[in-house]
Amino acid sequence: MKRDYIFTSESVTAGHPDKLCDRISDEIVDSYLRQDPAARVRAVAAVSGGVLFLAVRFLSTAHVDISQTARDVVAQVGYLDGDFNASDCTVMTNLLSLRPDRLLSKNIETLPEDRLDTITVSNEATLFGYACNQTETLMPLPIFLAHALTRQLDRVCADHELPYLLPDASALVGVAFKDRQPIRIHSITLVVCQREANTPIPRILEDDLQRTVIEPVFRDLALKPDAQTQILVNPEGPLVGGGPMFHSGLTGHKIAMDAYGEFGRQGGSALSGKDPLRIDRVGAYTARYVAKQIVAAGLADQCEVQLSYSIGHARPVSLQIETFGSAKLPEEEIQEHIHKLFDFRLASIIRYFRLQSLPMERGMSGFYGPLAVYGHFGRQQLDLPWERLDLVDRLKALAF
Repeated sequence: MKRDYIFTSESVTAGHPDKLCDRISDEIVDSYLRQDPAARVRAVAAVSGGVLFLAVRFLSTAHVDISQTARDVVAQVGYLDGDFNASDCTVMTNLLSLRPDRLLSKNIETLPEDRLDTITVSNEATLFGYACNQTETLMPLPIFLAHALTRQLDRVCADHELPYLLPDASALVGVAFKDRQPIRIHSITLVVCQREANTPIPRILEDDLQRTVIEPVFRDLALKPDAQTQILVNPEGPLVGGGPMFHSGLTGHKIAMDAYGEFGRQGGSALSGKDPLRIDRVGAYTARYVAKQIVAAGLADQCEVQLSYSIGHARPVSLQIETFGSAKLPEEEIQEHIHKLFDFRLASIIRYFRLQSLPMERGMSGFYGPLAVYGHFGRQQLDLPWERLDLVDRLKALAF
């Protein structure tokens, strides 16, 4: 593995069409689970021009106004006027019932221990979880910074601090590494959409974004842009309008920024728009959880956890741990300790993280919906169960 390199990761704002679709899909999942924790849901959204298409399959006692849920998200994101807006966009739906004879419709969290082996996965999946000591969230620095920039862009847009900005924007951050550790910010690229082509002129736009977005993000960070950092704003020229009138969107198109910004591997399936019984979603959360415990316990500087599940099995058919030469003890020993501490059965994961009941408990603030933007991992402010460090002390006791 190379030790000196530059790595870039991208994030997009809530108004990007792909993220808009992810958010709508997860808000639909939340809406069902808020009423019925045992609901089974698959929700996919696609948007282009003024048309929003929703394909939803469900098995539930809940009653959800799917079209209104989607319009509410469009409004929350900031599309209140213009050619694409929450009131006037065309919402088309295709709603189908999942077959109850084939799929479970039970609240797994209430099952007794002796029934957990009867809950098997319904799809093949190989999932990856990653953690490293580059940031306090144990996320890779490039994607951590890219998400921080898009989060700040959304704040500035929502607060009308720069009234000429529209909700669709992206941030790309390049970080230089030496001996596999970040040493400087190589580049920052911001692509933002404006209401008018020459308002403001490029120099004013760059100054405004430097003052309201870049400086606040880096103010309290140890690693800051320096005199050699390349800062580019709309390098291909002004973008007018943006959003679904400019480019189309689809649920699951941005899986790299949902995970680790390609610094660590991720599975090939989308995370958004799926209820907790989908192992390709909750297995990814589990893999991240385990990797984070290992790094936080000081067993390795970085760690990738791989889980493979097969249809008809309750447990993973494979668990692999890779520490890229940074482990403080043999990887086989770490793997043994993890097997002692964590139950990887699908039903046990759902119970341990309380993935069916949390949407009801969190209420209208949502549980899955907020994950759709700025990544599913490293989100300390959301109090996500897979981001907690509640196995660290027990892991240290076993390992040391």
